[in-house]
Amino acid sequence: MGGRPNLLFLVADQFRAMCLEPGGDAVSTPFLDAMAARGISLGQAVSNYPVCSPHRAMMMSGQYPSTNGVTHNVNSETAPWGVGLRPDAPSWSAVLRGEGYNTGYIGKWHLEAPVPEDAIHGTGPLDDGRYWDAYSPTDRRHGFDFWYSYGCCDQHLSPHYWTGNAPRNQRMDIQGWSAAHETDVALDFIRKAAAAGRDGAPFALAVSWNPPHQPFDQLPDGYDTSYAGLPAAQLLNRPNVDLDSDTGHAAAAIAPLYYAAVSAIDAQVGRLLQVLDELDLTQDTLVVFTSDHGQQMGSHGLLYKNVPFEESMRIPFLLQWPGRLRTDSATAAAVGLACVDIAPTLLGLLGLNSRIPAQMQGSDVSGALLECTTDDAGTSGGTPSSALYFYYPRDEKDQHVRGLRTSTEKFIARFHERDGLSSTLFDLVRDPYELEPVEDERRIRGGAAALQTALADACQTWPGAHSLAALAEHQ
Repeated sequence: MGGRPNLLFLVADQFRAMCLEPGGDAVSTPFLDAMAARGISLGQAVSNYPVCSPHRAMMMSGQYPSTNGVTHNVNSETAPWGVGLRPDAPSWSAVLRGEGYNTGYIGKWHLEAPVPEDAIHGTGPLDDGRYWDAYSPTDRRHGFDFWYSYGCCDQHLSPHYWTGNAPRNQRMDIQGWSAAHETDVALDFIRKAAAAGRDGAPFALAVSWNPPHQPFDQLPDGYDTSYAGLPAAQLLNRPNVDLDSDTGHAAAAIAPLYYAAVSAIDAQVGRLLQVLDELDLTQDTLVVFTSDHGQQMGSHGLLYKNVPFEESMRIPFLLQWPGRLRTDSATAAAVGLACVDIAPTLLGLLGLNSRIPAQMQGSDVSGALLECTTDDAGTSGGTPSSALYFYYPRDEKDQHVRGLRTSTEKFIARFHERDGLSSTLFDLVRDPYELEPVEDERRIRGGAAALQTALADACQTWPGAHSLAALAEHQ
């Protein structure tokens, strides 16, 4: 394919890092485990904002929410605030298209602000009146030429898609499990790319599966009983889950279904890796598997996401590219990567370091991942030592939250005009399950100062800045 590498970028919604870790969740993922064994699995990959749209916007643009425009999950309620990935935001996909790549996007997008017509032609309003699904006009697809996608539709067994140049009122409805169908489409895309021959354009294909996102009971045949009957203590083995609480009981009920969806996604990864082998494309293709955030699954009395705990923030980030990556355990453990770093890092890995748009605010960590670097590959001597955390308030009663996570500590600051500033510091080495907040005032002041500096370095403003500075300087 012209000698340039291909990219297969795989995203599973709400797939937490613990599913792929030794001693982690009690779930079987043989294909992803094999991918990690052949490549590298980053142990310090995190979401800066662990909820769908803000994460995806950073993942695509390499920009923080205040810059790319996506400060909340995209739906009809937030759309009037201007939420939706800015059409002029940079993206790794647009860069690759400009470099002659055959670009494609399959599956969930959730970066387009719904308009009233989407309430008619998309999934439609939910019980609360909001609608989430949205059609993406052809000039707002950020460099993707092949388009087989939808905005946000949680109907895993009866999905729909807008394809190619089809208008908003001509969607395609499918019967069957969404992830398997999307994998079928991806396999066809890859086979056609391979048929173009060695002189054809390299491909950059993103496949975005909605499972294991809820509804958890919408599973493909053969998976619904995979984990049924296992005891709650085995399914929910993290010590920060209270199995006797109402939330613990709810988590125990959904855990077998969530893990079944995880295993079913793993099988789709296996199908894609197999076709790369069959078509002799494995050596020439960078494969990445990740997610947009995790899920609490009962930890800290919570079920879902959009909170600064590890179960929500930490995401899988697996890379496979035979002979091109540093696959030693030290690299896997040390390389820090947040979702804002994904876009520049993908470009650096593909040898396009000099093409990284200046507007991208994330870091290119490809130099720490590649076994050998070319003149135009990422050559950074290190990786980010910390990642910012964001939460924007949904209404006037909500708090503004910012935080800073390193491999050893996590400092979270919450601010409200009425209540002022509150903060929490966790020692992630001594207390990996975040059960015992640090009470040492000196360390708390240090965490506040570090967050203050990180926000300033990233050109981020927030209403709690003055109070944060006062805490950092407090004697």
